[in-house]
Amino acid sequence: MTVKELTSSPSLATLYPKAVLGGLRKAAGDTLPDTEYVRGGVTVDPAHLAAYNRVCGFRLTDDLPATYPHVLAFPLQMALMTQPDFPFPLLGMVHIANRITQHRPVRLDEKFTLRVRAENLRPHDKGTQFDVISELAPELDATGTPVWTDVSTYLHRGPGSGGSSAKKTELAPPAPSAVWPVPGNIGRRYAEVSGDRNPIHLHKLTARAFGFRSAIAHGMWTKARCLAAFEGRLPDAYTVDVRFQLPVFLPAKVAFTTWRTGENGWSFELWHARKPKPHLRGTITA
Repeated sequence: MTVKELTSSPSLATLYPKAVLGGLRKAAGDTLPDTEYVRGGVTVDPAHLAAYNRVCGFRLTDDLPATYPHVLAFPLQMALMTQPDFPFPLLGMVHIANRITQHRPVRLDEKFTLRVRAENLRPHDKGTQFDVISELAPELDATGTPVWTDVSTYLHRGPGSGGSSAKKTELAPPAPSAVWPVPGNIGRRYAEVSGDRNPIHLHKLTARAFGFRSAIAHGMWTKARCLAAFEGRLPDAYTVDVRFQLPVFLPAKVAFTTWRTGENGWSFELWHARKPKPHLRGTITA
């Protein structure tokens, strides 16, 4: 594997034009690059963490929400997926699932090494899917053992595997534990703290250019908002695994449903508040 050492976070202002230009090309090849991006000396800006927590609904503490390191890894993910040897254009890819494992609480005052790579290219009934793996390890740990791992699964639409889609079944009736209003500007607010300025999230006009009737909420914001609802009930080490379903068109009102699964687990769903249509389904396991 080729390891690319970075001394600073890649510039998203540079990477977005590359993503737009890359969107003009066709998918090429069926092999993911054997490359890992590594950045040491990663620290957390307390003001940025506080802004993220406010946008996503977390309390202000010195422990990072399990979803927060995803925004630290995002520039490295972008750098990887906008390289010429990446087989798929970044624009048009769909984030279909995300699994985060926190092995212990991650503290604001720690210094980390980030690693990002792509692997597990495989067929999907609607095209081709693959995983982008992000890992966070404390710099003081000589073993490099991750304390946090993120697996983001992306779909490149195209000729599929020919298999039938799994039957969509409801995990529970949409009897909400809570109903949340989602403001029309949440895409722009989350873009400010995450760096993810995909135009489908920013404004109705830019979203329409990509076939959406209005801007849609970021999937990772919906995951973070759901996770924030569990604060005070989570163990020190756990995995939160979600599959993204239907987009949340902004502004919106969503219903949150959760129930126990076993002694230490939870399942949860985010629904359209007036229709039995799921936006997200997830589990939390200790």
